Amino acid sequence: MVGSAPPRPFALVRRPAASLDEGIVTFLERRPIDLELADRQWHAYVDVLQQHGFAIVEVPPDDALPDSVFVEDTVVMFDGLAVITNPRKRKPEVAGTERTVRGLGLEVTRLEGPGTLDGGDVLKVGATVYVGISGTTTADGVDELRRLVATRGYRVVGVPVTQALHLKSAVTALPDGTVIGYGPVVDDPSVFESYLEVPEEAGAHVVVLDETTVLMSDRAPQTASLLRSRGLRVEAVDISEYEKLEGCVTCLSVRVRALVNGAAAPPRTSHRCRARAATAGRTGP
Repeated sequence: MVGSAPPRPFALVRRPAASLDEGIVTFLERRPIDLELADRQWHAYVDVLQQHGFAIVEVPPDDALPDSVFVEDTVVMFDGLAVITNPRKRKPEVAGTERTVRGLGLEVTRLEGPGTLDGGDVLKVGATVYVGISGTTTADGVDELRRLVATRGYRVVGVPVTQALHLKSAVTALPDGTVIGYGPVVDDPSVFESYLEVPEEAGAHVVVLDETTVLMSDRAPQTASLLRSRGLRVEAVDISEYEKLEGCVTCLSVRVRALVNGAAAPPRTSHRCRARAATAGRTGP
């Protein structure tokens, strides 16, 4: 039976699998995962989302899928449209996500290929969508996404990613649209309309909770201070076990803002972004 999405902002999450320590690592040396600590960290992360007004929608866990806790890679939301991705190595994870979003009564479409795309390579900033062309997302995958969302007012921009697993392993965006990144893993910061380099790799990863608050790893104290100096409130969480698997705060959820007549709120650009758009044009979470 088709259900309905929560009336307030909600976050799609998936509990860590018992096989989490078998997750894929690409740029890091494999280290043992403390599964009990990982479980506590996941619950603490979800608690922060709830405290900031997000209803929690869980995709059923699957212990046969080690990386399935990184639910962001399986779906990208555009207005009320859920785009089910086409991962290169983790295709079995999308089935549970697709069943869940269909159960919410959302409009659903799928990337069919031949190109591949992970949600972790998609950064939305207003109506601009930066998509990393990486080891997991191909140019064909970017082109297919571009065709799907063009009629909804989004502009898709491909971004080279060679030094990190995903685009959002290298950069994310603040509430005002400023893209933040850790220099050594950002291929070309000039592609972003407004860019701020941060001093720690973990500091490049933020989840926007509201217009003045971001969620980030507790392993980036210098960046947290920098963001506070810009007037932001920072919620810091320990996600050390997920960072061992090249995960970050964005990977563990898909945030969907308030629904309007059954559709997620349309893309909105801050006053700063609109001012920049008058002289340029560009992308972002």
